Amino acid sequence: MAAQMQQGNAGKGNPWRIAVWGTGAGLLLLPAIAMQLGAEGVHWTASDFVVMGLLLGSCCAAYEVATRMSGNTAYRLGFAIAILLGLLLVWINLAVGIIGGEANAANLVFAGVLLVGAVGAVLGRLRAAGMARAMVASGIAQLLAGGYAWVLGSMEGGILSAIFAALWFASAALFRRAALQ
Repeated sequence: MAAQMQQGNAGKGNPWRIAVWGTGAGLLLLPAIAMQLGAEGVHWTASDFVVMGLLLGSCCAAYEVATRMSGNTAYRLGFAIAILLGLLLVWINLAVGIIGGEANAANLVFAGVLLVGAVGAVLGRLRAAGMARAMVASGIAQLLAGGYAWVLGSMEGGILSAIFAALWFASAALFRRAALQ
């Protein structure tokens, strides 16, 4: 009887699980379908699919960790925003680059933003208050990276970084709310 109760409750921890993993799989299928339909400008190699599969799988797995860390909606939403921002930063840099082209070494400054967030998350032990501080630090790092992009002549990189920073700060506010609850 106890085993039946445990099995019955096993899938109830994360109602978004199917949507999260399904979205990841769907995003990976989009370029494959586009290539089959002859879409202009979509030319992925096997390694492109492997890299994107690993990236999307990592993001989905990170969200699984977040749902196990807390059932708090603000915490989960803050974590989802942070994961999405990390995914977008990597994806944009791999695809076209934020500063110049994707091969421009100056784009590595954006890896620093992710490093700041990851180190902050580890130091904060993924707890809401620590994550709030980590996201504020990521937002500040994003603004600094955007300033660097601006100095190098990438107005788009500066503007994009300001938008990303605002979203890092929104994530921090959600974690702060979760910490106070």
